[in-house]
Amino acid sequence: MAGGEQGKGWVIGRAAGVPVVLSPGWLVAAVVLTVLFYPTARGYLPGPGAAGLAGATLLSLAAVLMLFGSTFLHELAHAAVARRRGMAVRQIVLTLMGGHTEFAENAPGPAASALVAAAGPATNIVIGLLAFGAWTALPVTGAGAALLVVAALTNGFVGVFNLLPGLPLDGGRVLESAIWAATGRRATGTTIAAWAGHVVSLGVVAWVLVPAFLSGRAPDLTQVVWGAMIAGFLWTGAVQARKGARVEVAIDAITLRTLSLPAVVLPLTAPVAAAFRLGDPMPQVVLLAEDGAPVGYVDMSALAAVPQERRDTVSLAAVGVPLPPGAAVDVALTGRTALAAVAAHAQATAVLAVTANGRVVGLLRTADVARAMRPGT
Repeated sequence: MAGGEQGKGWVIGRAAGVPVVLSPGWLVAAVVLTVLFYPTARGYLPGPGAAGLAGATLLSLAAVLMLFGSTFLHELAHAAVARRRGMAVRQIVLTLMGGHTEFAENAPGPAASALVAAAGPATNIVIGLLAFGAWTALPVTGAGAALLVVAALTNGFVGVFNLLPGLPLDGGRVLESAIWAATGRRATGTTIAAWAGHVVSLGVVAWVLVPAFLSGRAPDLTQVVWGAMIAGFLWTGAVQARKGARVEVAIDAITLRTLSLPAVVLPLTAPVAAAFRLGDPMPQVVLLAEDGAPVGYVDMSALAAVPQERRDTVSLAAVGVPLPPGAAVDVALTGRTALAAVAAHAQATAVLAVTANGRVVGLLRTADVARAMRPGT
């Protein structure tokens, strides 16, 4: 599956220069799946005694490793296509629920996003068809036949399931891309695909429970547990996708003109009294060096603390907060361009000068930009 959070775990190698991370959840899944597959493996290797038990255990473990190998190839396909489309890939993570590929940036357009998403399921479907062809064409029996059957069934299931049209599944990303292409707004596609993901999540629950209820029997506990885990994963992913869409809308709405505070400029060497002559309420004050570059801004609390009898002798430099060189952004910037410009200075300063045609017209607090990215706050 494409997307996902940064993985926590062990780096077990690199594929095409991309770190491959094994999360602790993968070990849990490997143990559980090995136990669940053991009865099937025992049917293929019914030998007596310890040798039969060991053989079935090894076959079960091999089937699980094959499944996760297919998951790795699924994620590697995402990464390979993404890099071909000019996207940077941070890492591939194998997790409890399979895996995800983490990208350093969003897809540049709907076509690239759809291709990257579809690459993973397509890889699984091809592997499944090859395994099925080998099983039907080759004279393989016993453990070999079991592994080919497992490869065919699991890859076919993973490929088809991931193509279901709902986020966070790859099919949801394809649906998102189609709506993005039709509307010109990625956030619209994300929102619709996320709601579709909620429907798919409920469909998983129904798929597990409804057949049992219709037949009048109790649902299988193992199926219920796995169905609940998958449905919960899908539901949570869809919720996160909708939150992400709201953030995207908020970012698109960012305008530095509306987020900045109006300011006037005064020389760094001017007396404090010059600020008090600006009127009430006093605007923000940006301090300029001799060459006209913004080098600081007035701390209003420090300014107010200067006694009236000293306002003509204390310079504004004494109540100023320094600005790093170049800490200025253009007032006309909007959306992601504005966000990138602010982020470039955010580690060095919490306040930026705002300019229009090279002239300082305001002050911008990075906290206000961050707040604008959080809808509802």
